[in-house]
Amino acid sequence: MTILILAEHDGVQLNPSVQQAVTAAQAWNSEIHVLVAGSSAEVVAKQAASIHGVERVIQANASHLEKLIAEDVANLIVSISKDYKVILAAHSSFSKNALPRVAALLDVAMISDVLEIKANNTYVRSIYAGNVLTTVESSDAVQVLTVHGSNFNAAALTGNATIVIVDAPTAFDRTQWKSEIRSRSDRPALGSAKIVVSGGRSLGSAEHFESVLSPLASKLGAALGATRAAVDAGYAPNDIQVGQTGVVVAPELYIAVGVSGAIQHTYGMRDSKVVVAINQDPDAPIFQVADYGLVADLFDVVPALTAAIQ
Repeated sequence: MTILILAEHDGVQLNPSVQQAVTAAQAWNSEIHVLVAGSSAEVVAKQAASIHGVERVIQANASHLEKLIAEDVANLIVSISKDYKVILAAHSSFSKNALPRVAALLDVAMISDVLEIKANNTYVRSIYAGNVLTTVESSDAVQVLTVHGSNFNAAALTGNATIVIVDAPTAFDRTQWKSEIRSRSDRPALGSAKIVVSGGRSLGSAEHFESVLSPLASKLGAALGATRAAVDAGYAPNDIQVGQTGVVVAPELYIAVGVSGAIQHTYGMRDSKVVVAINQDPDAPIFQVADYGLVADLFDVVPALTAAIQ
């Protein structure tokens, strides 16, 4: 049995979650291949080849793979799927878009956000925003799944896998890439940051979100996060939303400022090593998951904390 891992990358840098996916795949004690698709994926393919435990990197270069449209990625995976019994990726918006399409094309079940691999076809995953753990067993000939990256250690970069180039299927002609709008930031990527400062709707406005949280994040070298309520209110962009429908993070330190602690949000940060909560409401649910809590006015405490950091 051979396992295929779909690699997420930005065309230059491999996403660190791929290393966690490789660790998860080692549960099968089988040969592991990593698929790197792109318009010019040589650099990323070499990074994937350096992951310990990877036997082979499958590199697919094509101009229509530059933006990794889900339909094209799914068709590529299906075109080489006969060689694999397990197809997986780290759980992210990218994999959630591509792998369900693969499962549909192969006529098998999609198993998402796996927390633990108990056997070759038995998995533990969470439901109801992480409040219930369920064990599922699949009888499908091909297992298609995403894994909760923070539950698995990152594989070391000590490998030297073989790189094999394959041809990609022709472009899917009913979907076209039109444009993208990127927000540029010097801060660490939210999904892999060691420190995250998150804000909730209690900040009151986009101006307060920026003026109160950004100085603290800059001093700590932290990424900025936000609750869905803050995003829906227009205080923060969608790409920094932490939670069940946003980014799942597992930093060394998570500072929740004005965050109530709805289960949809705590699902996305529950694997943080240390959680610090600042909220004026002593009954806020966030204090139930916090290691340290401070009941205080965030507009007084956060600037004082920022000023105290050397």
